[in-house]
Amino acid sequence: MKVIKITSLCVFMFLGLVARAQDVNLDTYKFGEGLNFSTDDGYKLKITGFLQPYMDSKTYTEVDENSSQNRFRMRRIRLRLEGNLKDERFKYRFAFDLSGTSEAGDTETSEYLLDAYVSYDITSRIKATFGQRSTFTDNRELFMASNTLQLVERSRLTSAFAAIREFGLFLQGNFKTGKGSYIKPYFVLTNGDGLNAIGKDRGGLKIGGRIDYLPFGLFTNKGQFKQADVMRETAPKLVIGANFSHNNGMSSRRGRANGTILYLDANDEESLPDYTKYGIDFLFKFKGFSALGEFVKTTAIVPEDITQRIRNNGTTSTNFEVNGIQDVDSYVRGRMMLGEAYNIQAGYLFKNGISIDGRYTRLNADENSFLNNATFYNRPNYYTIGISKYLSRSYGAKIQADWTYIDGSQGINDNNSMPIPGNEHLLRIMLTFAF
Repeated sequence: MKVIKITSLCVFMFLGLVARAQDVNLDTYKFGEGLNFSTDDGYKLKITGFLQPYMDSKTYTEVDENSSQNRFRMRRIRLRLEGNLKDERFKYRFAFDLSGTSEAGDTETSEYLLDAYVSYDITSRIKATFGQRSTFTDNRELFMASNTLQLVERSRLTSAFAAIREFGLFLQGNFKTGKGSYIKPYFVLTNGDGLNAIGKDRGGLKIGGRIDYLPFGLFTNKGQFKQADVMRETAPKLVIGANFSHNNGMSSRRGRANGTILYLDANDEESLPDYTKYGIDFLFKFKGFSALGEFVKTTAIVPEDITQRIRNNGTTSTNFEVNGIQDVDSYVRGRMMLGEAYNIQAGYLFKNGISIDGRYTRLNADENSFLNNATFYNRPNYYTIGISKYLSRSYGAKIQADWTYIDGSQGINDNNSMPIPGNEHLLRIMLTFAF
């Protein structure tokens, strides 16, 4: 039913554009880059989309019986509409995913609305955006479109720490600083509750920002926001950046949801921990070679007045035992994504459309952190190699496969929360078709 509603909305939006003028023109179409329409009185609309059929197979290295776990699904089905009004300073974007799979890829979801915002160009260098969108305080990989990834999936650093999308105010600048270099500052003020947080607001606001420096000028065709170097940059291109955010009163593990983890004080009023995240990252491209590096660190402040926690069924408990000891601070931290991680990946795209890529991701959990959970995490090292075949000179169509060796030396569980020995192997294959 939600899919039908979304499709109907898209149709009405397009009919609304037609109603603005007698003539709607198809200006340009480039495979993988979308359809561009305009009206005689200055309105513009761009429609893009892609779908990604996907399969993965997970096996364990020291399990005698057949331990293979196979999964086939539609990883993403994305549709995006964006454009501007007659006054070109006003822009908008709506983006939907019809697959029912979260961006992190490890959970099913009914949250189909991704982006919904309006923006205004205050000057030619400063833009303000209000609504729901990807946040600038995440690691760099979240800046990049899902159909442009070097490997089948984003890194484990992203799934562990990224908020992905938030609702609020976003400011961004783009300033030339001499000798072809640029500085891009970003400011973010959001509710800190993640995607589609329409219920009661928990805690306070989240504030943060990012600053990027491009010493060799801008990337070709917005390549700063795409992974593989399809454009084959003729001159070296580099962006390095740093980000910071502070979430005042968080009610989830990392600020990706609203009201999933709640605590109360002695007066039965909510008392929630603060969550701080910061990091540095870079992206480099040159003649088909690309490299991405990221580092993220998180910390928390737990209020001293917490006396109760709310269970999933709505009842309360005063039990905060950790290793047989009543320890509120350690218990609260153990339910949050606390620690640090770094991710480094690189690849080369040959002129024949074949790309060879590799990645290493390291997660270092704090002593008390959900990163120590043996079912979902507690795996410090991820080694991935991949091969892709681009079927056009764009991101329009490609087939990708990668294999990941996952370190389970700290003790892991299978998907049924049963302890297993050894490590994990993960094979993934995905097709991408875009228009």
